[in-house]
Parts: sequence; structure tokens; C-alpha cells
Amino acid sequence: MKPGIHPPYAPVVFRDKAAGFAFLTRSTATSDRTVDWEDGNTYPVIDVEISSASHPFYTGTARVLDTAGRVERFERRYGGRR
Repeated sequence: MKPGIHPPYAPVVFRDKAAGFAFLTRSTATSDRTVDWEDGNTYPVIDVEISSASHPFYTGTARVLDTAGRVERFERRYGGRR
């Protein structure tokens, strides 16, 4: 990498408040807010609306859509195959 053109890459805590889940990783994102982490250090914290702890795909609460009913409705409305 060329020196002086990239943003600083440092440890940051991403926190999903809805699920009460937080994880420490490295990122170029920064924040003015900080949090005391489990290792005793203070890191910048970024609050996110959704993470793997609250996303329906990862939690197994995803709904199955009625695709057959949608196709039939589309065919009724627009004429279907002839």
C-alpha cells in the first residue's frame, strides 16, 4: 500500500443494540463515541441497526413466501401462458 493515502485501519466495536450483541474488529470507520471493552481497553463504537444476531436469515426466523400463489395471481392478472 502507498503510504499516506489510506485511512487509518484500527480496532472498532460494532454494536447491534436491538439484539444486545457487539463484536470487536478492525475497520477504517471511526466514531466519536467510545466503549470499554472486555479486555479493559477503550475502543470507538459504531451502532448498527442490524447484524448477524438480529437478521432473519441468520436467526432462522425468515418467512417463506407463497411463490405459487403469486405466480397464479400474476397469470390471472396478465393472461398467463397460452
